[in-house]
Amino acid sequence: MTKKERYQFVIDWFQKNNPDAETELNYSNPYELLVAVILSAQCTDKRVNIVTPALFKKFPTPQKLAKAEFDDVEPLVRSISFANNKTRHLIGMAKMLVENFNGEVPGNMEDLITLPGVGRKTANVIISVVFDQPGMAVDTHVFRVSARIGLTTNAKTPLQTEQQLVANIPQELLAVAHHWLILHGRYICVARRPKCEQCGLKPGCKFYQTDMKYIIEK
Repeated sequence: MTKKERYQFVIDWFQKNNPDAETELNYSNPYELLVAVILSAQCTDKRVNIVTPALFKKFPTPQKLAKAEFDDVEPLVRSISFANNKTRHLIGMAKMLVENFNGEVPGNMEDLITLPGVGRKTANVIISVVFDQPGMAVDTHVFRVSARIGLTTNAKTPLQTEQQLVANIPQELLAVAHHWLILHGRYICVARRPKCEQCGLKPGCKFYQTDMKYIIEK
């Protein structure tokens, strides 16, 4: 199977089996999604969704959060990984939104990555989910799944993975493709032992065809 054929197979399968994939983070506006994505780094969406209702109730706007002290925020996110750093990032992000962007979440990569706690992955999530622009956010799931399936070749960094995926997936599908890959990695193509027996991508998966197929058959 050529790379072009593999991409088409994967796209066709997801369009049939999960056409409306979307983020599992709970939010009601761009500010809330930005907070949730910052908190989700190296943490599960499930845990983030447990924490954010109380956080959003106390700090419903960037203006409110910008005026907060560390000790106002940290107890609300203490169960999140790297709570201290993320607390500082959230307050710093809110202050910058208020001071530089009139309290509005910017809609472009260049401005988003100037915010504390916001890297390229987070910015791509905001760009694609909130502003419906083509963006491919690469987290550990997307990085792993893309390599296993064979969508990427010798990608050593998230940026290299992003560049290869963007070059081969139609722009209008990039936003949903991110969710396809992240959800597949979260529930099927898991890190330790992928659930290949449950996976419909086996016919087009390089990892299954070269490695896992023989382990399962044994």
